[in-house]
Amino acid sequence: MHFQDDPQRPESLVRREFLRQLSAASLAAMASGVPQQFVSAMDQVEHPQPTADACILIWLAGGMAAPDTLDPKRYHPFKKGLKVSDMLSTFPAIDTAVDHIKICKGLENIAGVMDRATLIRSHVQPDLGSILHSRHQYHWHTGYVPPQTVAAPHIGSWMARVLGPRNEVMPAFVNIGQRLEGVGESEELKAFTTAGFFGSEYGPMNLPYPDRAAVSVRPPKGMDAQRFANRNKLFRRLVDQSPQREFMSDYHQESMLRSFDNAYRLLSSKEREAFDISLEPREVAQKYNSTRFGQGCLLARRLVEAGTRFVEVTTEYVPFLHFDTHNDGHTTMARMHSEVDQPIAQLILDLDQRKLLDRTLVIVASEFSRDALMEGQPGSNANDQAREKVDTVAEMKHYGLHRHFTAGSSVLLFGGGMKSGFLYGATAPERPLVAIEDPVSIEDLHATIMTAMGISPRTGFDIEARPFYVTKDGKGQAVEALFA
Repeated sequence: MHFQDDPQRPESLVRREFLRQLSAASLAAMASGVPQQFVSAMDQVEHPQPTADACILIWLAGGMAAPDTLDPKRYHPFKKGLKVSDMLSTFPAIDTAVDHIKICKGLENIAGVMDRATLIRSHVQPDLGSILHSRHQYHWHTGYVPPQTVAAPHIGSWMARVLGPRNEVMPAFVNIGQRLEGVGESEELKAFTTAGFFGSEYGPMNLPYPDRAAVSVRPPKGMDAQRFANRNKLFRRLVDQSPQREFMSDYHQESMLRSFDNAYRLLSSKEREAFDISLEPREVAQKYNSTRFGQGCLLARRLVEAGTRFVEVTTEYVPFLHFDTHNDGHTTMARMHSEVDQPIAQLILDLDQRKLLDRTLVIVASEFSRDALMEGQPGSNANDQAREKVDTVAEMKHYGLHRHFTAGSSVLLFGGGMKSGFLYGATAPERPLVAIEDPVSIEDLHATIMTAMGISPRTGFDIEARPFYVTKDGKGQAVEALFA
């Protein structure tokens, strides 16, 4: 299956073709048989000793501008007549708990926990031509550029499938904060928020609203245990008789039923209390702030404590909201600083205080960075998607980083066997702000994450007579310099 990137094609046609091919891959996955882990003379894999047992991905969806967050550059304050070509960072740099690392004003709480972090400033993504956020998000979450001939599993599903649950009752993979209905590019978001060819039992439990998570693991009000058990049996029969049955292999049908069994077991357990953030002491909960994202970080901590293997918490991707700053970038970024700074820092402090940080890998990442002038990377033919295309700043909405930039972004890693107070890689001090030292690709970042979790980057499964690896073609290389 081949996807043509053509900068002259209307964005709507590019998106329509993308959706069509994603749908074809999803249907093919449903009809496929059992994915078999393979071992051959060439593909002998020895899993590394894990440095982490659990993983939390903090996903700052929409394209977090590194020069306005974790990689400050030359700063010019807002001023009418400021040349856009002079606009590198719109926030000044501040000191952190590590003498040689500075980040941007507005992230004072994260600055206070940088002594527990590894900061990568040289993460790079490929230029995918017509830039759809969901294509880059699919690539980051699965390790594969879409569309593929099979539905590629999310990295959380790889952990669920290869490592299994830490607690048999708790879901191995929970996704917090992202609505999959009623938002832009929702079908594309669904395409990577899935276990793909692994089957439903390894897919995520989706909790878009963390303050309602407790309701999702509680039987309906007034339903006694016997009625609850009978309803579960009836539901299984209805699924087996579904008209979709003819499109599903026996493996995927059984996987779906096992996912229902898992859900039933959770709803009948005491562990379901982990989903109820109202049980958290008030003085602790207040430190995460009252936003959905803050509540999501609190819920993530509770779930990891209870035995969940992989949790993703997102600021939520909705086109032109949050970190998707196509105009009014500085003002929006100031708001996002205030939304994410305290919860991320508090999550790290809480995990550390509970002696969980050493064995929990926390990743803070986004699909790409942003620039004031350039779309994609030097030499890109991607369409310019900024809404305010000016050469000089005339009003506040012009002030900020409004274009997608894939040649240099930042990633934070905490705990899980990573070094503390460590800076890795660099981007150029002047435009173009490309990675100039120790670039880290998505494949190598995934290899690092999987190695920390005790999964060889060469791990693969046969699906439809095709080898499919946890890192693209099994070629990802862990960045050993990041490990403590």
